[in-house]
Amino acid sequence: MRIGLYGGSFDPVHRGHLLVAQAALEELALDRLLFIPAAQSPFKPGQTPTPAALRLRWLRLALAGQTQFSVESLEVERGGVSYSIETVRTFQSRFPEAHLFWLIGADHVTKLPLWRESEALARSVEFVVIPRPGEAPATLPELYRLHQLAGWPLKVSASEIRERVRRGQTIRHLVPDAVADSVEESGVYRGVN
Repeated sequence: MRIGLYGGSFDPVHRGHLLVAQAALEELALDRLLFIPAAQSPFKPGQTPTPAALRLRWLRLALAGQTQFSVESLEVERGGVSYSIETVRTFQSRFPEAHLFWLIGADHVTKLPLWRESEALARSVEFVVIPRPGEAPATLPELYRLHQLAGWPLKVSASEIRERVRRGQTIRHLVPDAVADSVEESGVYRGVN
């Protein structure tokens, strides 16, 4: 079994995330792709994410009806800082015969050696690099097995979406309609800097 693990804050999930997931599913011939929202990123200690219940709700709305994608809440249930190695070990025990792939944004590739137990992580998964439009492919030492995702890079970010909501602008077409409705209903990003 080939399983993709897609970690991140998903604050909120947007069409760029969904396009990346579809590209990974197709390009790597994955059997499943799991979206894993972080409780707290170790690289953003001063940034408090939107409450996990909302981020999980938005992911479930965005993925409704998608049988090869699912939402895994283990990091938010575990709480505290989310470390990828802990999550990978959980999936290794759940799926001992699976080949695991970890999706990572190109902007995080150079930070991989700083990740907790990075060498153990490098032996456990193959990293799938999500390209940034207009940027050169990322490179790392041989220890890390990297795939460059071709996909459909879409220049949209969750921080831009939060800023649009704060300014009272629409986020329609940047996120699935059900997510846009839920974000608006929650009022979560209004007045946030």
